[in-house]
Amino acid sequence: MSTLNDSRISVIGAGSWGTALAVLLSHNMKAVDLWSRSATEQLRRDRSNERHLPGITFSENLKVHTELEDLVNEQLNFLVVVPSHAFRETIRKLKSAVESKGLKPSDSTLLWGTKGFDPQNGALLSEVVTEEFGDTRTHGTVSGPSFARETAAGMPTALTLACSTASRAKELSHWFRTPSTRVYFSDDLIGVQLGGAIKNVMAIATGISDGLGFGANARAALITRGLAEMIRLGVTMGGQLETFNGLSGVGDLILTCTDNQSRNRRFGLGIGAGKPRQQIIDEIGQEIEGIQTTRELFHKGQSMGIEMPITEQVYRVLYEGLAPGVAVKSLLGRQPKAENRSL
Repeated sequence: MSTLNDSRISVIGAGSWGTALAVLLSHNMKAVDLWSRSATEQLRRDRSNERHLPGITFSENLKVHTELEDLVNEQLNFLVVVPSHAFRETIRKLKSAVESKGLKPSDSTLLWGTKGFDPQNGALLSEVVTEEFGDTRTHGTVSGPSFARETAAGMPTALTLACSTASRAKELSHWFRTPSTRVYFSDDLIGVQLGGAIKNVMAIATGISDGLGFGANARAALITRGLAEMIRLGVTMGGQLETFNGLSGVGDLILTCTDNQSRNRRFGLGIGAGKPRQQIIDEIGQEIEGIQTTRELFHKGQSMGIEMPITEQVYRVLYEGLAPGVAVKSLLGRQPKAENRSL
């Protein structure tokens, strides 16, 4: 294990992705503290997360905690990986825990691996951090085409770390880098967040298409036009075009739309096959971010006047009871348009 001096980081959230990132960080940090809302005793006993990442053993420098306050130390390095609906409350509690130790939240480095929007107002998670936590030494997000199991198992992976400044993102990227994990850095915090959120909606769409029995042609079309929707909204909101053509845009989109490790794709497959929504959720047994993100993305596109036909149809299937087959016919029945909007 290569250690970065006396560096220490606290990871908040022990789902599959939070655990995977904690395992990744343990290769480079002297100490990694992992907070779990439940199943803490199992994690401590087995030294692994057998529910989400069976067979991946924790190294000695990865410790599991039950109390949020135990994760606060003078280094104030945090990585939050909780569902988007719990993000605001978690950030609020974390700030309180920091202050209760007599430390300044503004001295914190606060990163997150959560992908989605705030359900209260559709805000980007960076906006939630600013609203609830205030100014920080650094804040940013880790994203990219990566499944938790492959990342934790040391299989080749590429990630993007985005902060408000490229120099700080470059510095922090070394926290996550291993011989099998390449980490790129970016100053496009808006674009990286949007790519990570929007791809989950498109994964539901491609899952629905495959669940209906449509072929590879339809899947490729949905991925390509889904990327167009991502770019259309993302650039309008201030993201950089290069970001959406990179790992956290098209890279994550392709991964999530084409592999059944994706919970969002599996959810869409079940909807397309005609299974009851709650049954699919129960079978998957983990957070499916794309369900909530679909609602937030639809309303965001509507309020901004951005044309997002795939998002609209997924929204109507999930929230208005539209039959999946009817949604596909609606997409196919749209009037012909130039693929290049400059024509």
